[in-house]
Amino acid sequence: MKETLLHWLNTVLVANFFFVLFAFLWFAIALIGRLTGIPLGFDLWHRLWEPVFTPAIGILMGGAILTGVVAKLNQWFHSKSGNEAKTKALST
Repeated sequence: MKETLLHWLNTVLVANFFFVLFAFLWFAIALIGRLTGIPLGFDLWHRLWEPVFTPAIGILMGGAILTGVVAKLNQWFHSKSGNEAKTKALST
């Protein structure tokens, strides 16, 4: 169950990462277009910043933190259970 959940979380985060990367590239290209006088969607990008791109960046950061915390907890629990097994083996 936990592995399936982590797999889906990682899949969503990868998709979200590429969406954020697309948004950044669109911003850079639209900004260059605006500076040169070519309309490449800067105004549309700016209108979408708050309702679309800001939450996507927040989800990406939150997911990265959550993935790191889960990995550390897994490492901590596995090392703790490994230490208990070693202690039992040494005491017998």
